[in-house]
Amino acid sequence: MKILFITDNFPPEINAPANRTYEHCVEWAKHGSEVTVITCQPNFPHGKVFLGYKNKWKTKEVMDGIKVIRVWSYITPNEKFFRRTLDFLSFCFTSFLAGLFIKTDVIIATSPQFFSALSGRWLSFFKRKPWVFEVRDLWPESIIAVGAMKRNIIIRFLEWIEFKLYKSAWRIVVVTDAFKEKIASRKIASNKILVFKNGVNLDFFRSEQKHDGLLNKLKLEGKFVVGYIGTHGMAHGLSFIIKCLEAIQITNPDIFFIFLGDGAEKENLQELSRKLKLQNLIFLDSVEKEEVVKYWNILDVALVNLKNSPTFLTVIPSKIFEAAAMQKPILLGLEGESKELIENYDAGICFQPENSSSFKSALRKMSENKEHYQKWQNGCRDLSKDFDRKKIALNMYEALKKDLDQS
Repeated sequence: MKILFITDNFPPEINAPANRTYEHCVEWAKHGSEVTVITCQPNFPHGKVFLGYKNKWKTKEVMDGIKVIRVWSYITPNEKFFRRTLDFLSFCFTSFLAGLFIKTDVIIATSPQFFSALSGRWLSFFKRKPWVFEVRDLWPESIIAVGAMKRNIIIRFLEWIEFKLYKSAWRIVVVTDAFKEKIASRKIASNKILVFKNGVNLDFFRSEQKHDGLLNKLKLEGKFVVGYIGTHGMAHGLSFIIKCLEAIQITNPDIFFIFLGDGAEKENLQELSRKLKLQNLIFLDSVEKEEVVKYWNILDVALVNLKNSPTFLTVIPSKIFEAAAMQKPILLGLEGESKELIENYDAGICFQPENSSSFKSALRKMSENKEHYQKWQNGCRDLSKDFDRKKIALNMYEALKKDLDQS
């Protein structure tokens, strides 16, 4: 089977879309498929092309059995809605042009932003090949949820495009059961919507002893370390956490927080931390994928948090699975399907999103309940085994191949 995959993010970028796409494509290539990925030059999240790459019209490389075609796009930092939209649109057009010359049996295009999906739809039309819309985020609904835009004529136009993409897709792949229900409620045939949730690469994310050198470097010896590792964006509600830390540094001086990563809100969050004169929080820049495991290992608890919005009842952040694989009990500020997952596996404690008393109570229980800590770790281990990325990738591959053979 020849697979053409359209994605805005791909390694050496290390965000969730890049990781999922890469790990799936590696497994598909191992099973004999000819996989071609069209992506842009790596630049996320700072909007600067990575060392060793140039923003040319087209470059080619082979990565672990995957043919990777990188095309020119308008590159900008992960901020400013209008410029980011230009970035997405430019990749939509250049990926479409490059894809016209690739032989394929099926086209897969992934969100979160759906301009990549537009490229997949156009390629499907001109090449007369089926296309799969992988929906990792309900976009543009999430734009409203984070407060980036109010519902207006632009949003309604984007919703119209979204609906047309759902209708035209041969198959729709979603990452939560709630996504399937929501899309099906818009009179989209539920039998063409397949659920393949996020997962984790268990070969890479492995729990080990704490890295003493790193603990010493960060002056965290003897501290109960809570870590947020990931994008610092509008959706993640990290300003709420920071405001809570002002009281926590007085009542619980042995609890320390690490925020590792980058994103559109990072500067604002750092300024808020300075304003509150926090001594129990350190910001760290993104590190290479190979280094991030060291930081996971020095944590006692993994923080997963999103803003309080009905939209986020449908999501399961991918960092849940990474934390689980590292056997780091999860402090979850999210309800809906994610909360059910954590509670079913007893992999941590959930608190009500953007509720300070609920957050502080959950944090206190996790830091003081040493007897239950091992049980949370065991729950994390079981969760990660059930969401092994290799198994999920193979299941998705076999389902699409079976449907393609029968069509």
